[in-house]
Amino acid sequence: MNGAHLHLLLNHLPILGSLFGFVLLLVALVSRQPLLVRAGLITLLVAAALAILANLTGEGAEEVVEQYPGVTRTLIHEHEEAAELAMWALEFIGALALTSLLLLSHNHARATLFTRLTLASAFVSFGMMARAGNLGGQIMHPETRGDAVSAPLGSR
Repeated sequence: MNGAHLHLLLNHLPILGSLFGFVLLLVALVSRQPLLVRAGLITLLVAAALAILANLTGEGAEEVVEQYPGVTRTLIHEHEEAAELAMWALEFIGALALTSLLLLSHNHARATLFTRLTLASAFVSFGMMARAGNLGGQIMHPETRGDAVSAPLGSR
């Protein structure tokens, strides 16, 4: 297994984890289910931890693919910049989720405010994660680039 394999194994987890955490937290708040609220917050915490791991494997993936035909420094750089920004956004969400959990455990008056702030921020963070993932996919999948010209299957 090389750096690219490891990155591919890990990079989907914070994207899907942030989406799942957002949806779970949304459903929990709408249905007023305290146990699900905690589960949603914990899911976002786990997604934040997984984002660090995905980020740490990015350099190894870059070393593997940077010499491949069609892979440009520009594609890698755009993904790298978007992924780093998305990671820090998700780390912020993780801090909000942890704060919410602590406030909830102490029945603090601001627990609901922080939980709702976590929910709103998680939506934005998921969008950033999805964009970073899309840019990463474009590195090795030219068919996903806006400038790619697709030839019919039989003509290649």
